[in-house]
Amino acid sequence: MSFLPIIPALLVAVLTAAVLAVAVMALVRARDTTARAVWAGRMLLVVLCGAILLRPGIPDGQVTTVATQTDIVLAVDTTASIVAEDWDGDRPRIEGVRSDIAALLDAYPGARFALVTFDASAQVRLPLTTDTTAVMTAVEVLRPEATAQSRGSSIGVAADTVADLLADAADRSPDRTRMVFYFGDGEQTASDDPESFDASAALVAGGAVFGYGTEAGGPMRTTAVGGDPAGEYIEYQGAPALSTIDDAALQTIADELGVDYQRRDAATEPDYPPAPTQTVTASGTAATRTELTWMLAVPVLVLLGVEIALATRRFVQAGAITRTGRRP
Repeated sequence: MSFLPIIPALLVAVLTAAVLAVAVMALVRARDTTARAVWAGRMLLVVLCGAILLRPGIPDGQVTTVATQTDIVLAVDTTASIVAEDWDGDRPRIEGVRSDIAALLDAYPGARFALVTFDASAQVRLPLTTDTTAVMTAVEVLRPEATAQSRGSSIGVAADTVADLLADAADRSPDRTRMVFYFGDGEQTASDDPESFDASAALVAGGAVFGYGTEAGGPMRTTAVGGDPAGEYIEYQGAPALSTIDDAALQTIADELGVDYQRRDAATEPDYPPAPTQTVTASGTAATRTELTWMLAVPVLVLLGVEIALATRRFVQAGAITRTGRRP
């Protein structure tokens, strides 16, 4: 049976013993059978809580932990069309992007991730980091540009930013490989042709372009400054404006990067390419175990229920004394 490491376990034992000593003293001083029974239950509660803090469990094997020595750049579309409502029925596309990125972070343990967003311009939201919690938090708070400030956008506006990130990563850590994942709908609203990602191809060892949207299109709600939804749908000629996916444009970006293109929908799981084999290493082993804490939690809940019942009874009695001036 396994427990906490030695020092935390000793701290738990000392704390439990101290509280238990107080309960024992109260038990010894109890004047009647009922009071002694109550304090005996409290002693048991202290022992059980101490045991729970020790986190008892049964070892059941070893697993190999894997590290991915790869730098991964995530390029995410944050134009108004990313909230078009045609994901999983009528959900905003950004929900699909968030779900796929969450799965991607799990698919490459040990990798470093950078987050780039693009609408009218491209921004590095998060430099390369192994803190996947920070990455997911940044993705969760992403909002599209304000509708009133939208002047058209290019699906390739992030090309130079991505290339610069990859080149900097290659200079700083030449032993690590690099991957790029692009998340967008391919809708080009700028009048010029989209910028090319060709400059990144030589620096990329893998990745994918993920496309969101449908041919039928989805309506888009207006967004205010700060990205908060205003609640009304964008209209064009008296009807809701629809954003549609452009598979051909997204395939072009994939070809420029030298990666595959995947049309995404809620009914299928994303297919993440394996990290380059020369950068995937087994970093060690970790013990696994079956937790037994839940077995101790059941009697703790019962004893806490008894304590709540006793406290409620005393509260009612105190109220009766206050109203009548005498003990019931």
